Amino acid sequence: MWWRRDEYAHHHRPAIPRRVLRGAVVVLAALLVPGAVSAVNTVGKFGDRYEARPDQVAIEPAPRSAGHDPAKPTVALLAASSGTNAADLLGPYETLASTGRMNTYVVSAGARTVPLTGGLDLVPDLTFDALARLLRGHGDRLDAVVIPALQEPDAAEQDSITAWLRQQAAAGALTVSVCNGARTLAATGLLDGRSATSHWWRLPGLRDDFGDVDWVSGRRYVEDGTTITTAGVLSGIDGSLRILERLVGADVAAEAARHVGWRHYSPGAAGPIPVSSWEPQDLAVVALNSSYQTGPSTIGVRLTEGVGELELASAFVPYTEQSMIGRTVAVGDGPIRSEHGLTFVPRSTPGAAAGELDRLLVPGHAAARNRAAGTEPAEGTPAPVYLHVADEFPFDPVLRDIARTYDVPTARFAAKTLEYPVLDVELSGSGWPWQETIVALLLALLGAAAATVTGVLLRRRRARSRPGQDAQPLPSPGTGRELIASP
Repeated sequence: MWWRRDEYAHHHRPAIPRRVLRGAVVVLAALLVPGAVSAVNTVGKFGDRYEARPDQVAIEPAPRSAGHDPAKPTVALLAASSGTNAADLLGPYETLASTGRMNTYVVSAGARTVPLTGGLDLVPDLTFDALARLLRGHGDRLDAVVIPALQEPDAAEQDSITAWLRQQAAAGALTVSVCNGARTLAATGLLDGRSATSHWWRLPGLRDDFGDVDWVSGRRYVEDGTTITTAGVLSGIDGSLRILERLVGADVAAEAARHVGWRHYSPGAAGPIPVSSWEPQDLAVVALNSSYQTGPSTIGVRLTEGVGELELASAFVPYTEQSMIGRTVAVGDGPIRSEHGLTFVPRSTPGAAAGELDRLLVPGHAAARNRAAGTEPAEGTPAPVYLHVADEFPFDPVLRDIARTYDVPTARFAAKTLEYPVLDVELSGSGWPWQETIVALLLALLGAAAATVTGVLLRRRRARSRPGQDAQPLPSPGTGRELIASP
C-alpha cells in the first residue's frame, strides 16, 4: 500500500546529525545577539537625525525682510517641518548670502521651528504666504528656489510644497535641488524629460522611481534650462555658485567661493566627481558605528552669536548622518543669530545638558577668537573643542577631528558621503574602528555561549526526566519490506 511505503520512507529518511543541528543553533545565536543590538541602536540613531523638539511652536525670527532690496535677485531656500539636511541648506545659504548681492530667505509652509540634521533647530524667515506678500509689496518676483534634502513631509505639507514649487517654476524661477532634494523636485514633474543628478547612493532609487528623468552620474551638477540639480551635500555649494554666475556674474561667484573656502570651484561649467558606490569597507564602518559605538557618542554643539552657517552645519552633519558616530544636541543660553542673519534655537542649556555630554564642540572662528566671552562650558561638561581655529574650509578640521577621535576609515566615509570632490585633507588616527569590532565579536561569543549552555541544560533535563530509558531503535529494514509486500 502507498501509505506503508511512505511509512517506510519516513523511518529511513537520512537524519541530520544532531551535532550539525547544534552547530547551526549556536551560529544563529551568535548572529542573533549582535544583530538585535545593532537593530536597536541603528534605528535609534537614524530616528534621532531629524527629531522635532517637543515644544515645536511658532517663534518669530530676527527681522530681515525689512531690508529687502528689489534691485537684487531674490532666492528662497526651502525647509520642511519634518526635517531638512543642515549642510544642503546652510552651504548654499552662506554661499549666496555672503555676497551681499542677493536677497536670501529660508522659507517653509508653516510658521514654526524646523529641525535640521542632528537636533539643530532653525526659525524660517518667512512662510510661503509671507514671502508672496513681501514680493508683491516691492513689485518683485522670486528668481531662484533651492531645494535641499527633506525628510518626508506629511501629505498636507507635501502638497503645499509641490504646488508652491510648480508655481515658482511657472513664473520663471530657477529651481535648484541639492542632493536628495532631487526627489522632491522630481515628484513635482518638473524634471520629466530633463537630465538631472543627485547623491550617488540616491541615484539607483531615483532611477527606479522616476523613469522619465535622465539621471546622470559623475558630475557636480547638471543644468537643464531653468533647472539645476546637484550631486550630494557639498555639491550644493557648486550649485549655488552657478546661481550666482547666472543671476549676478562670474566675478561675484568667484569671490563667494573664496569667502567660504571652496577650493573646488569650476567656473562656468560643472566639474567632475567620482562615480561612487557602496564598498565592503563602507558597509562595515557604517554597521560598526551605528551599532556598537564605544567612543564619545553624545556630542554637544555650543551655539554662539555670529557663527558661520557652514561652520554650524559642519558640527552636526558629519558626526551624525554621514558617519553615524553618535547623537548631537545644540546647547546654548537662548536663540542666536548666525553670521548672515538666520535664527537658531538650542535644545538645551549647557548646565542642563552637562551630565549627558561626552564631548562639547564649539564651531566658528568668532568663538575660537573669543574663548573667554561666554563660550566656556558649564561645570561638569567636557572641555570645549574649538573646531575652526585656522582659516580653511569649515569641514576640513571636522574630518581631521573625526579621524583623530574615532578612526580614519570613518572620516574617509564621511568625506565620501559628503561628496567631497577630492579628499586632500591629511588624516591621522586609528586605521580601523577596532573597539567597535571587538564589541561585535564579544556579543557574538556571548550569543554562542548562551546557546551552548542552554543546549547542555536541556539535554541534562531530558536525561533526568527519563531515567533508565534508552532511545528506541528504528524499525528494521526487514519489517519495512514486509509492510511494502503486504496486500
